[in-house]
Amino acid sequence: MRGNPGANGLVFAHRDTPPPRVEPRTIMREQREDLEDATLTGGATRARGAGDRAVAEVPDRVRTCFERDRDRILHSNAFRRLAGKTQVFVFPADHQRTRLTHALEVAQVATAVASATGLNVALTEAIALGHDCGHGPGGHASEEAFDQFIPNGFHHAVWGADVVLRPLNLCRETLDGVRHHSWSLPTPTTPEGVVVSWADRCAYSAHDLEDAVSAGIVAVSDLPASVARVIGVTRSSQLRALIGALVTSIGSTGLVGMDRPHAEALADLRAFNYEMIYNRPESLAQGRAVINVLEALVETFVASPALIPDADPDSNDVVTDAVTYVAGMTDRFAFTTARRLLDWPADQLPRGIYDTLLGE
Repeated sequence: MRGNPGANGLVFAHRDTPPPRVEPRTIMREQREDLEDATLTGGATRARGAGDRAVAEVPDRVRTCFERDRDRILHSNAFRRLAGKTQVFVFPADHQRTRLTHALEVAQVATAVASATGLNVALTEAIALGHDCGHGPGGHASEEAFDQFIPNGFHHAVWGADVVLRPLNLCRETLDGVRHHSWSLPTPTTPEGVVVSWADRCAYSAHDLEDAVSAGIVAVSDLPASVARVIGVTRSSQLRALIGALVTSIGSTGLVGMDRPHAEALADLRAFNYEMIYNRPESLAQGRAVINVLEALVETFVASPALIPDADPDSNDVVTDAVTYVAGMTDRFAFTTARRLLDWPADQLPRGIYDTLLGE
């Protein structure tokens, strides 16, 4: 269909009735930046012009610089590939999280906090959507697999900002938030980046528990009383409580943090997940299988860099090239590549949670 002719020389999508009418108005970028200045809280990150980018750009006509960053991340190959990368369970079954759905849930938590506290929502969303683009296939085990090949080790946050997202020419503030979202790294330079750091931990602690309960690995009755009493036992109650705690703390102190009772409940929930989900024997065995496959793939591409699609024949760093290629793979592509190139035994590949439970 080419659409339907309507008034004023326009084409409408639907045939029966014209679209609802709104007052004609176009809010240009400069006006929206002025609105930010007037409405964002003191200390929030303002968007002005094209943003602080490695390569200077002409400002967009309508979008702020952080909205452009968000859009670039959303349309990137790296973001789309998160749909095929492990959050907790390799080869997730229906309704289990992937890295992509995790990123979307982090963005929901983070923007809820930013909206309620007068921070820059577009910057917060861009950081949240991009924060895990540096993850390799097979979950956190991939970091251990790549560690030996990268000077000073491999960290998905740093890799995501400095390697994966670098070609997008994002703003310094966006890359800083991605680079420092992990609590083991220095504090982000913007309050929006710190909000994403908290949102990441809140989101994965709650939704990884929900996935594990659904898979029959744990029961909500197993949760420590300190968690159930303060933030509840369901994902919705936990996120509601944790978002509320962040909003209240920021609103009363001007600092991005959480009151001690809620922070301790979150820490206890995370510790429970580590003991009962991430570090259970089946998960550790899955991690070892991932590491073995990824190490072998990197070694293969280092030895034969011409196997890397669109490889630069003049590259002076074939190791980084190999890690970049393997780290960008989805789970399924990595493991099928190992089967195809290395004749990797099928019984030595990671297995999905339901395959394991069914003994298949």
